[in-house]
This record gives sequence, structure tokens and C-alpha cells, in this order.
Amino acid sequence: MTGSGDSARPATGYPGSALGLPQAGPGSIARLGPRVAALVIDWLLCSLIATAFLGYRFGGQGSGGWAPLAVFLVENVLLVGTLGSTVGHRIMGLHVSKVTGAAAGPVPALIRSVLLCLVIPAVVWDKDGRGMHDRLAGTIIRRVR
Repeated sequence: MTGSGDSARPATGYPGSALGLPQAGPGSIARLGPRVAALVIDWLLCSLIATAFLGYRFGGQGSGGWAPLAVFLVENVLLVGTLGSTVGHRIMGLHVSKVTGAAAGPVPALIRSVLLCLVIPAVVWDKDGRGMHDRLAGTIIRRVR
């Protein structure tokens, strides 16, 4: 159930083929590079917000060290639950939706965001490139462009 060397994938398969998604272009599974870039953008933005409004200091310790993570959780729940993408997703041309293509909605966005903040579910993925956090929430990250 991990990464790119999954021997269970048929030789003709590609990430998203089992879900009926195109191999490339709009609507295909978002690749790892843009997803990581979106995560870095969101983390930096949330750290800046925590610094400006919550007294967070980069490298700070104690309970204030959790401020960027709290902002990250709120950002993901609100933006994915309403618009289908965080700021980082939008910049990188990515969109989160249910596997059916419907909007993610607030409950899947909450489930996905909490699991994403736990990190481990986000780094364990299946042959279709979906992290455990997306599988459990019933969501998928697709390319918009």
C-alpha cells in the first residue's frame, strides 16, 4: 500500500486508471511534485499567519509551536470544504473533490485535514497515488490544468 514500486499495478496501469481517470492532463491524479509544492506553500503561509496573529516565532517551542499547525488545519478545513483547494493547491493547479467528482464538502474536508495533520496517513499511499487521508475521507486530488 505504499509508494511508487507497487507490484500489484498492472503493466498497462497508471495512477488513477482504476478510478477511470485520464493518465495525464486535467482531471488526472495530481503528481507528487505539485502536491509537495502546494504543501510547502500552505505551510509557509500558515506559519506567516501564526507569526502575525498568534505570536508564533519560527523555531519556537512550547504550546505556541503548534500555532502553524492549527492555522494549517483551519485553512484546509475551510478552503477544501468550500472551494475545493487551499491557496497552495490553487497556485499549483490542483483541486480536491470526492472520487465521484462532486465537491468534497465540510465533513470529508475535516476528516482529510485532521489525518493530514497527523502526517503518517499522508505519506502512505496506494497504487492510484491517493494518500490514506484521501482514501479515508473519500477524496482525491486532481490536476486542474
